[in-house]
Amino acid sequence: MSEEKSKNLSETLFNKHQQAKETSTLTSYLPSSRDLLEHKRQQEGLAWYRTIPCLQWAWQGINVLEQQEVLARIAASPHSRSEEQWLDTVMGYHSGNWAFEWNRMAMRHQQAAKDKQGDSAAEAYFNAALCYSIAGYPHLKMDNLAKQSENLANTAYDMAANHSSHTIKRLEFPFQNKKIIGHLHLANTDSPKPVVIVSAGLDSLQTDMWRLFRDYLAKRDIAMLTVDMPGIGHSASWNVTENTSILHQEVLSQLADLPWVDHRRVGLVGFRFGGNAMARLSFLEPERIKACVTLGAPIHDVFVTREKLTKMPKMYLDILASRIDKKAIDINSMSGQMMAWSLKVQGFLSSRRTKVPILALGLEGDVVSPLSDNRLLALFSLGGSAKQIKSKTISQGYEQSLEMAMKWLEDELYR
Repeated sequence: MSEEKSKNLSETLFNKHQQAKETSTLTSYLPSSRDLLEHKRQQEGLAWYRTIPCLQWAWQGINVLEQQEVLARIAASPHSRSEEQWLDTVMGYHSGNWAFEWNRMAMRHQQAAKDKQGDSAAEAYFNAALCYSIAGYPHLKMDNLAKQSENLANTAYDMAANHSSHTIKRLEFPFQNKKIIGHLHLANTDSPKPVVIVSAGLDSLQTDMWRLFRDYLAKRDIAMLTVDMPGIGHSASWNVTENTSILHQEVLSQLADLPWVDHRRVGLVGFRFGGNAMARLSFLEPERIKACVTLGAPIHDVFVTREKLTKMPKMYLDILASRIDKKAIDINSMSGQMMAWSLKVQGFLSSRRTKVPILALGLEGDVVSPLSDNRLLALFSLGGSAKQIKSKTISQGYEQSLEMAMKWLEDELYR
């Protein structure tokens, strides 16, 4: 797609949202918290409102050069910003705006898919879905541009599923007069497969998880069922509470109704906050789960250490506010509320061990998921283990750790 056609289509699709509020301004804070945030912003001197996880996006499938191209367009924009210090706060849906530029890259992949066949077309659509997802990042509930981008991500994912040689089924699980939406990924439908329930963090959509299936689970003939965390994506109508695993527990209870999976061989994989939910579920449902892997999961320390919450970038505070659906945030009050999210405070990591083996992985130096958290989790799991990824080789280490984790998961599921 030419730059001009891409621009025109993008502007047409989002025309009614031209004056949408800029993402970094959507969350309201009480005066004392605003003063804290302003002081922190001046002290930190960061150039971006968003945390830019380039290595994560590269692993998920977005070319590094394409990332740099989009970020350069945003950084070079002459248009007004809601906060001049933050490059990604361009107001209005036009060149330089975060959603606009990532949607434009997504449309380029989507157009390329139309000239391809089979899995090649599917990969282009999957890349389009990922770019649309990044356009909505960090997926705040009140962000109209993000919601539009998320809808496009879902459509592109459906198109990818139609072209892929793998089978991808959109499933609905009735719960509380609503429906939990998940995607079941299968290498084939020849026989019921062991299944891994996968959940990402509070800033990622389930459509971001494709490569985990393609590169790690499909070759082991293990199915992948993705479910969004409460407060985001298909699960946006539920709020996050200390019962972080509520949706996944309900999905787990309905697995026996699915003919494509072996509900006696269920594993869990949780990235970031999804790891908290999966670890919690491992204590609640030990008879239904064979193994669990957590990656960078907040388990205890960050929830009970007020200083760590106040030092979080504003984007993460905005995310937390969005997921618990708070309208006006007092950071001190929120830190008190989050203590209840600690699995230790909830009593899971104090006396009784779960018989589910848990492999707890974390990045060296990660304040959200310190080694002490992962060791604590492993200690209260029979067959549990805690491992650190060395930060000097994060990209290579991440790949090696995932390969090791998936091999460990395979061994446990087939045991």
